[in-house]
Amino acid sequence: MTEALNRINPSSINILLMEKISQDAVKTFERQGYTVKQAVKYTEDELVEAIKDVHVIGVRSKTKLNTRVLEAAKKLIAVGCFCIGTDQTNLELAASKGIAVFNAPYANTRSVSELVIALIIMLARQAGDRNMEMHNKTWNKTSKNCYEVRGKTLGVVGYGHVGSQLSILAEALGLKVIFYDIEPKLCLGNATQVDSLDEILARSDFVSLHVPADEGTKNIMSGERIMQMKKGAYLINYARGSVVDVEALAKALKSGHLAGAAVDVFPKEPSGHTTDWAVCLQGCPNTILTPHIGGSTEEAQSTIGGEVANKVINFINKGSTCSAVNVPEITITKDLPSGHTRILSFHDNTPGVLRDINKIVSIANIASQRLETSEKIGYLVVDLESDATKAIKDELEAMSSNISCRILYPGHGYQGPEINPADDE
Repeated sequence: MTEALNRINPSSINILLMEKISQDAVKTFERQGYTVKQAVKYTEDELVEAIKDVHVIGVRSKTKLNTRVLEAAKKLIAVGCFCIGTDQTNLELAASKGIAVFNAPYANTRSVSELVIALIIMLARQAGDRNMEMHNKTWNKTSKNCYEVRGKTLGVVGYGHVGSQLSILAEALGLKVIFYDIEPKLCLGNATQVDSLDEILARSDFVSLHVPADEGTKNIMSGERIMQMKKGAYLINYARGSVVDVEALAKALKSGHLAGAAVDVFPKEPSGHTTDWAVCLQGCPNTILTPHIGGSTEEAQSTIGGEVANKVINFINKGSTCSAVNVPEITITKDLPSGHTRILSFHDNTPGVLRDINKIVSIANIASQRLETSEKIGYLVVDLESDATKAIKDELEAMSSNISCRILYPGHGYQGPEINPADDE
């Protein structure tokens, strides 16, 4: 159970932002009157200690919200993942505690797509190797195995927001685009969906990966799959480090089966800046390595900062779980009228629980009621034409199916469990 979150005194709401999250997020939270603390990096022990008094934590890809950390987060009600992925957070455990997790899945789409376009051209012209040679005082002007990209085939694996945006940009350069996705997708421009990954590998001059990290995509580019690619083709991984067997990729590059590769994500990545990091791809010919910067632009980080911060604020102030990744979604846009109260109930999704909740809240007239469920969790939002909620709160929290119960009051915003009724006067 989370402690009270006092909207009467918003400065008592503690926000911890890790990993140099955009100042747009900081300013958005501070405009609400929240207390915002920023930190670049904590050890796990330091994070366990710091999170004890935090109501909302904002992270990027390096801060791991694992079981130990979340178990220590007694006041936490929300996590803001200021990035695309959420695999740094134990989503199931967070949901079981009524902690909503929000991210910005599309905010860096353009940033990643533009960089991949640049890499396609760089690889085709071996510009990365020429650059290193010049820095090492070697002038090596050559056109051997250097090509225009016009007329070549780009195979996109995963036709989501990044994959489809890349498709549009690539066609403008004269590339022919084919793509593979596990679901039927609307083809943009002249792109064509193919039936299998095998067909992508057999036909493409460039293969670009844009899939999530899950069991279905782990080592999707295995050694066998890499050898299925056309001899002289190029592989680009700006998706997740788990989707490519990097040892097999290094072998294919050194043997000359692949003409080049660009990799931004790796199976094991350091937690921060270091000058002592090694991977088997270092030293491979025509191989461009970047330190997980696909979405790292000022524009993307600004957009992510504002988007995630506003989702969290709407959850605090209105109870909206719109775009939450781990709990049932209910979009709430309206404020409460005077004299009304909003009950926000996360509970186990078990038979009869809604009946039991309705028995409790029926002491007041129900103005509106919305319920969404997942396999294990239900989220109920009830607006009551009453501000006498002490008895309701106590009874809801006493239910064996209760995960967390929060109460919103008009004018003051959020109040959580253990509220002193005098505080809302």
